[in-house]
Amino acid sequence: MKKAFLLVAAIAIGATACGGSGGDSAQAGDGGKKEYTIGVSNLGLSFPFPAAIGKGIKDEAARLGVKIVELDAQGKADKQSNDIQDLMAQQPDGVLMLPVDSGVAQGLADRLKAAGIPTVAVASQVGDPKTRPLKDVYPGLVALVTQDEYAAGGKAGEIAAQVLPGGGKIAVVEGAAGFAEVVNRWQEFPKAAEAKGATFEVVARQPGDWVQDKAQSACQNMLAANPDIQLFYAQSDDMSVGCAKAVKSAGSKAKVIGIGGSKLGIDAVKSGDVSGTVCFKPEDLGKLALDTLYKHLTGEKKQNAAFVTYDTPPITKDNVADCTPQW
Repeated sequence: MKKAFLLVAAIAIGATACGGSGGDSAQAGDGGKKEYTIGVSNLGLSFPFPAAIGKGIKDEAARLGVKIVELDAQGKADKQSNDIQDLMAQQPDGVLMLPVDSGVAQGLADRLKAAGIPTVAVASQVGDPKTRPLKDVYPGLVALVTQDEYAAGGKAGEIAAQVLPGGGKIAVVEGAAGFAEVVNRWQEFPKAAEAKGATFEVVARQPGDWVQDKAQSACQNMLAANPDIQLFYAQSDDMSVGCAKAVKSAGSKAKVIGIGGSKLGIDAVKSGDVSGTVCFKPEDLGKLALDTLYKHLTGEKKQNAAFVTYDTPPITKDNVADCTPQW
């Protein structure tokens, strides 16, 4: 009698587990284990960092037996809106969303919530970073799984204080407009530097749109207007490498630091072209994001607007071996 009851209970749980509409997206597999389908709205698979996150998601999905439906927004907010609509039409059990634009992502999160589809934001927050603190996760999301961007910016500030003790004139190479990281990666930078005895005067800011060539041009322009810049803070490793080329070409003695822990960035730290970076681990992040949503769906760990993160150590030439690049 007890075995019969457990069998009935297992079937009932399998029939009512979380899904966008409780439809056919998850069916009983071998041994009655439910097979989940998770939609992934990736901000851009041609960019190394989100591509590495996607790899981490797929690797963990293969381990867990989860089906992944991944769509590529190609860095365009309007395409991501269409991608989310397409994913919703397929009635997945959950969605992992890597936001292209943090403001636009609010509406997408609202639509997913209204459809009853559990959603985890990955790598970037949902909501205006100027008014919503990073850890104040947008209502309706299962979780935000990301780097602690405030802390990462703070660690970059500590590296800056180490590279240029006492401080000096600094220029900031920002990412693309609309990305929360542009605001978040600056948030704790000056405070952390000041805590180490360095005060920086920001004399220029220009976007590098996360890519090497645009950052190189931006740094060339900023150096032309402000040849006494002593330090460039680039908000990604790709941009730091581009900026380092501009510094070398101009014959400047300015130092450059970045964020990301990419192979490109770590190699630049080893060579001395870049003075430091912060070690991000995108494949680990992708695995963590999928695990977070999977445990929510299975009921192992239900969450509501949780902030989930991992450690991102500061890296200089002294401890460069501590960061194994994942992208």
